[in-house]
Amino acid sequence: MNEQDVNERDDLTAVRVDEFLPHPPAKVWRALTEPELLAQWLMPGDFRLEVGHRYTMRAVAIPATGFSGTIAAEVLAFEDGKMLRIGWRDAHPENGADVDWTITWTLEPEGRGTRLFLDHEGFDPDNPLQQKARAIMSGGWRSHVMRSLLSCLDGMEDA
Repeated sequence: MNEQDVNERDDLTAVRVDEFLPHPPAKVWRALTEPELLAQWLMPGDFRLEVGHRYTMRAVAIPATGFSGTIAAEVLAFEDGKMLRIGWRDAHPENGADVDWTITWTLEPEGRGTRLFLDHEGFDPDNPLQQKARAIMSGGWRSHVMRSLLSCLDGMEDA
């Protein structure tokens, strides 16, 4: 078990991902902030890089966690080319997923590529549905989402 697994097991409020991408930070930033690219690897939505901008994203509902499949998101902060912080809530919390999460992407140049950090915070350690969601999302961020992001980056032209 690596240090990240141990830390995550101990911190029931967050999912933390540390991923090296063999693409320059400017290209990764584009994938994180251009709506047509976001739709390719994450979810379609009407994202705009503007603090306070609210938008929705559509995914597959997960009844076992109470997730409706629609995320109400808001751009909370960004540092151009380096950090993007998004607030995530379930658009239909009456289904049981009354969540208030923060997703923070941080980019650091590393060699010819980018070290991408993802912090998904705000899970309630005492809520069994949120802990189930955390377990599912932890695996999803690390496998499916990172593979999709890498595939999107591989298909993009260098700027």
